[in-house]
Amino acid sequence: MPGQVKEANHAQRGDYEMTATTQMEGLAFPKDLLSLGELEPTNLDEILRLAEVFKQERNSGRFSHQVPASSLALIFEKPSTRTRVSFEVGMFELGGHAVVLNSRDMQISRGETIEDTARTLSQFCQGIAARVYSHETLVRFSKAVDIPIINALSDLYHPCQTLADLQTIREFKGDLRGVKIAWIGDGDNVCNSLLLGASLAGMNMSVACPRKYAPLNEAMLVSRKMAEGTGSEIIVTEEPLEALDKADVVVTDTFVSMGQDDEKSKRLEEFIPKYQVNDALMSRAKPNAIFMHCLPAHRGEEVSPSVIDGPQSVVWNEAQNRLHSQKAVLYMWRKSGSPRINRELTGRIEALTKDAPAVGGAPRGRAI
Repeated sequence: MPGQVKEANHAQRGDYEMTATTQMEGLAFPKDLLSLGELEPTNLDEILRLAEVFKQERNSGRFSHQVPASSLALIFEKPSTRTRVSFEVGMFELGGHAVVLNSRDMQISRGETIEDTARTLSQFCQGIAARVYSHETLVRFSKAVDIPIINALSDLYHPCQTLADLQTIREFKGDLRGVKIAWIGDGDNVCNSLLLGASLAGMNMSVACPRKYAPLNEAMLVSRKMAEGTGSEIIVTEEPLEALDKADVVVTDTFVSMGQDDEKSKRLEEFIPKYQVNDALMSRAKPNAIFMHCLPAHRGEEVSPSVIDGPQSVVWNEAQNRLHSQKAVLYMWRKSGSPRINRELTGRIEALTKDAPAVGGAPRGRAI
């Protein structure tokens, strides 16, 4: 029936159990997670499989996969609810510890350099996850130290959200290959990482947005290059109805992100009503399509209450999966060997975009 969604039968994919000794030997992981462009399809599949295991473990109250004596520095330049709680709880359930740091309370607020901050934290912690205003901050962290750097949100990418999104889609749609995502609205940081994740997973993705709010050119270049190997189809259009045709998953995000409050009136005028995900737009996707939103949501702006609170919405499953997918990342980074050995894999984006033709402007510009 239209508007009814249910979880896929996981038995079709077979039971999966992962241990450090049987699955991690020889598995090469990049040093950092900055965008998702660092990953290979096999890396993504392992993360999502382990995330399922962690969800099962939590539901049963049995936590078999542990990383004792591991500490994660959590740096926040921006407010956070889901990211902070999921990382803190995740490290606790893994037998490790999260050190939560507000940038205003650190010496970096008094002039200590990003590099010196990173080097100091690397003396105490096995990894750093940072939620920052500028993606360049993460790049500088990465270049300064050999421990893993995880992007907990930047102005350009939000890879942790995409991993939770893909886990959620697997739960409701089964095999990801060939599943179509329709993104409606601002081609923002969440959209950029979802483009990369979709391409890695062999999914199809159509983005509908105003031309000036198209996804990052770099994200488009890398996702389309990845798609050549996975069979994905990536499309950007200005027409929501085109993007929604035969869509299995409908996704949106706020039209006014953190730091854009001064543009709120202008942005809402440009997005509403054409790009608001309401009942009329949802009806143009498949009858059993699911609706997703990274949250926080602004009901009556990017999405109507009837959609986000309706039977096709899976936003609370999506929010919970931040915990499980991030635990999978943390566990695999600690178990996959020395990050120094895998440092060369972090140049994946640079290699993919080198000498690539421009799509709508400079690599850091918008593309459509």
